[in-house]
Amino acid sequence: MMHFAIRNCSIVTFRTKSIPTFLCAILVSLTVHAQTKYTPAPENIKSREWFEGARFGLFIHWGVYSQLGDGEWVMNNQRIPAKTYEKLPAFFNPIEFNPKEWVQMAKDAGMKYITITSKHHDGFAMFDSKVSDYDIVDRTPYKKDVLKMLADECHAQGIKLFFYHSQLDWHHPDYFPRGNTGNGYTGRPENGDWYKYLDYMDSQLTELLTGYGPIAGIWFDGMWDKKDDDWRLEKTYSLIHKLQPAALIGSNHHRPPYEGEDFQMFEKDLPGHNTTGFAPEQKIGDLPKEICETINYSWGFNLQDAGNKTEKELIQYLVKAAGYSSNFLLNVGPMPNGKIQPEHVALLKQMGAWLKTNGETIYETKGGPLTPREWGVMTQKGNKVYVHILNWQDETLTFPSLGKKIVSAKMFSDKSAVKFTDNEFGVTLKIPNTRRNDIDTIIELEIR
Repeated sequence: MMHFAIRNCSIVTFRTKSIPTFLCAILVSLTVHAQTKYTPAPENIKSREWFEGARFGLFIHWGVYSQLGDGEWVMNNQRIPAKTYEKLPAFFNPIEFNPKEWVQMAKDAGMKYITITSKHHDGFAMFDSKVSDYDIVDRTPYKKDVLKMLADECHAQGIKLFFYHSQLDWHHPDYFPRGNTGNGYTGRPENGDWYKYLDYMDSQLTELLTGYGPIAGIWFDGMWDKKDDDWRLEKTYSLIHKLQPAALIGSNHHRPPYEGEDFQMFEKDLPGHNTTGFAPEQKIGDLPKEICETINYSWGFNLQDAGNKTEKELIQYLVKAAGYSSNFLLNVGPMPNGKIQPEHVALLKQMGAWLKTNGETIYETKGGPLTPREWGVMTQKGNKVYVHILNWQDETLTFPSLGKKIVSAKMFSDKSAVKFTDNEFGVTLKIPNTRRNDIDTIIELEIR
């Protein structure tokens, strides 16, 4: 017989006798991962509705790793011991950081929210943590809480703010047993208290959710490092929802959503795709959706990354995301001085100009009524369907019937009429070459 008690979702075994190993494993797994049904609060439902209409957000990966100009994984990729990496904060002094400029840049780009790294995998907190001195206020000459400055500016300018928080930690000694990354070089002792680490993480989340005003949500990452361990999700998620019921929870675990999550995210992939190979288990759920992608090839600042996407690529990605009823979270990696690369600011400004003209076809829409095709996608709002033609193949475009009568078809750009047929064989649109747009030719259909 096996006797056990549950303490903070961990299992303490008192006595085990004559139980097969495989059965013990099953019992432990069922006990650890069982979660009560989550019922979102009314404030949370309202936040989900806002989120589904927002469609475009700014992702910011910024930390002391920017000093090395080799991305946010530099500690792991260059196998830098923790004690050596701890020297970096002493050189981090972003005196040109201007939160007002950042928020205005996001607004000019047509973005509705910002998601910024509060702590990445290197374990360094970009806020004034009281449960650790491994943070920007205590360890850098800058000595200011950049997240507080940004939060205050977001609130002032009406932009919602999410905090990215890494569950994975290459620095904390209690992150043990080690996962698939951060092994063999950090110099941490080969022992630790896993649940003590989770307590530490919950304490930092409490700081973020009690000291920075209303927070739109928490964007988790890193659970894939030890994907089958007991992450004590129910306790952590309940804490977040208790402290800020309107806050949305999402996790980049590359799996179907867990109980307690409020939106589903897809890393560098459109929903239902797996071109990266990150998410073979991930299926599209019913929660609001978000895809994240980089403006070049890197998340954190990379000095030698010149692979910036073009205006066309970025706008078409935004349009495709909307066609999948998904938000697009576009990442920039600020430089160590606190400035965002001028070429990235320019690209965001171009996207903002496009959205100023065409935002009606993106914001507060849902994908469909047809699923995305090779030629493009559809978005819809009320009795209007917006046909986004991204890849012209013929002079005419034919697609299956929408199931409703098309009253009119016109160019969204100038409202001029478009010739169309709508019969048992489907819908055919004819648009002359002179009226096509290289980025996105938008046809507005009125249906009833």
